[in-house]
Amino acid sequence: MLEQLDYVRFAVTLFSILDPFAAIPLFLLLTDGRSARYRSGTARTAALAAFAILVIAGFSGDLILRLLGTSLPAFQVGGGIVLFMMSLSMINAKLSPQQHTPEEGAEAGDRDAVGVVPLAMPLLVGPGSISATVIHMQKGHGWVHDALSVGVLAVICLAVWIILKAAVPIGQRLGQTGLNILNRIFGLLLAAVAVQIFANGLRGLFPGLG
Repeated sequence: MLEQLDYVRFAVTLFSILDPFAAIPLFLLLTDGRSARYRSGTARTAALAAFAILVIAGFSGDLILRLLGTSLPAFQVGGGIVLFMMSLSMINAKLSPQQHTPEEGAEAGDRDAVGVVPLAMPLLVGPGSISATVIHMQKGHGWVHDALSVGVLAVICLAVWIILKAAVPIGQRLGQTGLNILNRIFGLLLAAVAVQIFANGLRGLFPGLG
């Protein structure tokens, strides 16, 4: 089991990566003209799908690393690079290509149910959040660690659901400028976390750097 602060760091990191405030404009676009009930159901579907994907990824992380024949430090280096690329896009108040592409947006316009694709994946859950979850799960062992980690995932996805459910009033109150400011703040936090993950991976690959 890790220290309590490690789970707090994981929660902050994951929330910064998922960044539901950045998803609000696309959420409003994809649910434009729909009823409040439809928007609420879509928000719930997106949050539940994100939770399920991250839990599956977290518990299958060890298998993934074994199949790929890679080590946790190598995964940390790769994950740190992905997270840093995402943070740069967030600082510029843009969706990163790792989260959402124009082609996926065009395809989503033809769907009635958008809670799973593209909202849950790849907008909310992508390489960055999956990497962060796998790295965190691999740091500890035991059922207590697993339970606390799943609890963190549940709390963060609950927050995502609440924010998306209130997307209309939040969007009206903050406006695009307010949302951009929040995205930049989360981007700065994510950049710092990405550098730390990258540094930890390098120390694991090259012990002499420690």
